Amino acid sequence: MNIKLKTKSKKRCHFKTYLKNIQEKTGKSPSDFETLAAEKGFTEAGKIKKDIKATEIINWLKEDYDLGHGHATAVYAYIKGKRA
Repeated sequence: MNIKLKTKSKKRCHFKTYLKNIQEKTGKSPSDFETLAAEKGFTEAGKIKKDIKATEIINWLKEDYDLGHGHATAVYAYIKGKRA
């Protein structure tokens, strides 16, 4: 039996690829989205405010930037602090 397991390096690669594809589609870098999230009032001092739910940010990204759910979730993860 041959079982393939996802490794952390593969997951990092997928995340980076998601972010690259998002930038190509929107013209916005991950750090641009951090700035935009702060301007929308979702973050304060670089952290997502406690009263903000993930769905609020994900829905904003889907509606304003025409991102699919997976890509919007990747941007949310970046805003939340994920880097690799």
